[in-house]
Amino acid sequence: MRSQNISLLRGSVRNFQWVLDECPVGHPDRAAALTNLAWARLERCIRKDLRDIDSTTTLFRDALALRPQGHPDRPLSLYHLTEALNWRYNNQHTTADIGESARLYNELLPLCPEGSYLRSIATEGNGVDNVIRACNDLPRVGSDEGIELRRAVLELCPLDHQHRPRALEELSEALSTRFVQHGSIDDLEEGIQLYREVISLPGIPHHATYLSNLASALRDRFHHQGTSHDLDEAICLHKEALCLHPVGDVFRDRSLDNLGAALWIRFTQRGNIRDIDEAIKLYREALTLSQPLHAIRDITLNNLAVALKTRYDKLDAREDLNEAINLHRESLRFKQLDDPGRHKTLCNLSAALYSRFMDTRENEDIEEAIDLCQQSLTALPSLHPGRWFCYKWLMMAYLARYRVQDLDNPADLLLAVENFRQASRHPTQGFPRRIEVALWWVDAAEDDKRESALEAYHTCFELLDSHLVTRSSTTSRREAAAAFSNVRTLPVDATSCALRHHNLQEAVELVEKGRGQQWSLASRLRTPLEDLESANPNLAHKFLELSKSAAERAATEYRQLMKEWDAVVADIRDLKGFSRFLLPPSYEDLQAAASHGPIIILNASKYSCDALIVPTSGQPHHVPFPSLSVADLEMLKKDFAREIKHANLMSPTEPRKTLRALLRKVWDMIMLPIVNILQHDLKLQRRSRIWLCPTAAFTSIPLHAANSFKRKNPDRPGMEPCLEDLYICSYTPTLSALIRSRQTMKTRSGTPSFVAIGQSQPGAGQGTVLADVDSELELVHKLLPPNAEFTYLSGAKATRAGALEALQHNTWVHLACHGTQDHEQPYNSRFAMKDQPLTLLDIMENNAPQAEFAFLSACHTAVGDEKTPDEVIHLAAGLQFSGFKSVIGTLWVVDDAVVKHIVKVFYEKMFTDSKEGDHIMDCTKAASALNHATHVVPKKEVPLEQRIVFIHIGV
Repeated sequence: MRSQNISLLRGSVRNFQWVLDECPVGHPDRAAALTNLAWARLERCIRKDLRDIDSTTTLFRDALALRPQGHPDRPLSLYHLTEALNWRYNNQHTTADIGESARLYNELLPLCPEGSYLRSIATEGNGVDNVIRACNDLPRVGSDEGIELRRAVLELCPLDHQHRPRALEELSEALSTRFVQHGSIDDLEEGIQLYREVISLPGIPHHATYLSNLASALRDRFHHQGTSHDLDEAICLHKEALCLHPVGDVFRDRSLDNLGAALWIRFTQRGNIRDIDEAIKLYREALTLSQPLHAIRDITLNNLAVALKTRYDKLDAREDLNEAINLHRESLRFKQLDDPGRHKTLCNLSAALYSRFMDTRENEDIEEAIDLCQQSLTALPSLHPGRWFCYKWLMMAYLARYRVQDLDNPADLLLAVENFRQASRHPTQGFPRRIEVALWWVDAAEDDKRESALEAYHTCFELLDSHLVTRSSTTSRREAAAAFSNVRTLPVDATSCALRHHNLQEAVELVEKGRGQQWSLASRLRTPLEDLESANPNLAHKFLELSKSAAERAATEYRQLMKEWDAVVADIRDLKGFSRFLLPPSYEDLQAAASHGPIIILNASKYSCDALIVPTSGQPHHVPFPSLSVADLEMLKKDFAREIKHANLMSPTEPRKTLRALLRKVWDMIMLPIVNILQHDLKLQRRSRIWLCPTAAFTSIPLHAANSFKRKNPDRPGMEPCLEDLYICSYTPTLSALIRSRQTMKTRSGTPSFVAIGQSQPGAGQGTVLADVDSELELVHKLLPPNAEFTYLSGAKATRAGALEALQHNTWVHLACHGTQDHEQPYNSRFAMKDQPLTLLDIMENNAPQAEFAFLSACHTAVGDEKTPDEVIHLAAGLQFSGFKSVIGTLWVVDDAVVKHIVKVFYEKMFTDSKEGDHIMDCTKAASALNHATHVVPKKEVPLEQRIVFIHIGV
């Protein structure tokens, strides 16, 4: 009977072939003829005559090609082709067939209304559900094609579909695999969102597995980005999953293992000994549940060993380390040479042997450690993430062997440096891990006084910049930077390194590259585009639109936007004259900051304390302070803080002997050697402008007030002057900030506008009543030139929103109120208003390109951030960033009862041209006017600490 049916089918095939031959290309019935012939051949295949299945599938494809989008018979042709592909997959198991079938169903189903015959046959039996199950059972791969297949399957599973949880899991796992292979954070982000959807679905089976998978993805993101709440959430999820695997559950050991791994990670980050003790306890329980041939016993052995080695590193318990080595060796016995996880065990054993070598100095341990890592490297392809761990432990091992054995032979040190270089640049790892390696490289190179130290510093800055640019907000960028303990001193240490290698220009570039990183990243979104608009208006417009969008987008969208932004920047750099667009400035670029007078950079590093003078032209000048250390500066800083606090309790007429002695010390130890260079080498004329750019502890010392107090000079006739007798002294947070302020100076069009903002009675919790604020504002009004438009904002009108609007729409501002520097959260530093405070973050986001001058008659407006002092994150710098070119700020508490004396003399000088007698409004006169005011005010009414509290920042 079977042979008879096949014989009939063969006859049908011949007949349908004759019909097709009668329907040449272009014939209206050719598609139908192709379909009939294909069905006859498929029926013959189904009846076990397996010949011609490939040509049969091709016939269905040809028929589909003749029925394009919109053709009434296209749905039927789509269905026919899926049937052929499904049959071929069921018999030949070709992944491409089932994947293509899934994609065809995604086109077919929307064309088939609910209840239609075609939809019913497509969704029953061996139809869509069979394709979904087959795809879900395919091996997980992280290729682009594999992920697209998983996406197609997910599209076939609407929200209430029984296979949707599995489809979500398969796509997430494929994305995770690609993340491990290539390190793209976007894959990881998408996978996390998919798992969040899975665990939100009601009544899903295998809930504990999905919880664990989400937790593992969050751990990966923590490693890649360093966001601490990811790790905390992962631990909570692993604990929840463990509760779903009680004692006796077959999967309890895996859950114990996962939670132990997360707790181990948290211990390495925060050092709470309870975390590592609990992790070891969990691993030991998991080990008792796994028999010698258990599938994951080797993993548990390895994890327990890593935890014990970590506890040894913390507590120096030798028994932990020896047990760890034995456990690693036992784990390695489970690993075949082709085992994809073998490299991890090799590296972990290498790390444990390295630790024992550092303790016992037994040569065989370090030799084996190096050999194990080299074995691992040999087995891994060039872009495998595991290579990073090999590089990491090789660099540590070579460095250890060099220091213990080969101090006279630099070969091991060169090998260590090469592995530092490879590990810090390996693209599959997240920036936090690579930054940590680069920081270790810095320490190693500095300890051994090697040339590679400068390369290591540059690598740190580049990685840190790339890491911070992935954060979408100013505060998140600061938090990301503060997460690295050694980053705080990186700029000053890098500058010191360049000076010790006599690279003065590079020292200037490095201090600028590292300092003010928060400002420079934020300023990318505010880059002046006039020149670019002239060269290429289309690129300028595209860059501007992306920059505006980047400032508004959420974190998940921000990264994709930054990829587009980077591509546009690359196109801009291809333009003639724009090759360094947004790149760190060169020395020649930075020297533009000194166009109106030299810049004095004061660098305080644990390696050396120095000054760098950037002249208007020519090479920088180095002023070393060999007898000055960071500890000396920290002590001087504390002495000033204590004495200022004491002086504020004294009457104005009492002598400030201790404060005078401190200012004399600043003159002798710091400013006099600099003045000697300015006078003798640079021949700088008296009363010339100079700019101070202090770093680290220098930022809290009133350098501008350095004074010999007319002490006799034994080497010269006459008396020694103070710094401000010699020069008009200003500050700048960075050289780039000063350059930016000058670049945005424009010829004013229209009448200058001046707003006086005062708040004598701030809102609840913002400070006490300031009795003299209103009289200060009235005084300012009287002193203004008649051509200035004046606005008065006080009392109930001096709100946060009102102050922001005033700052945005006026060119000149006088602000009198309480000011507070928040040392823990510097972007929350604030001015007290009637309703709620006006914060530094508010000011930074308040772009005011037309702004010129701001006088901040408030406390602590120019005091840096304790955690990242080289970022100069304070209120005065924020106003400069928002657009104000010239700013008067304060270093400590302002006495509102005496400040009016400074204000009166300052504005009188500011608005009068002594030669012509004309009233002018020129913000570049502010430094000279402040210098004049501190000298002229009555000393009996304005004590020394109040005369030197104000500083000038900017042009």
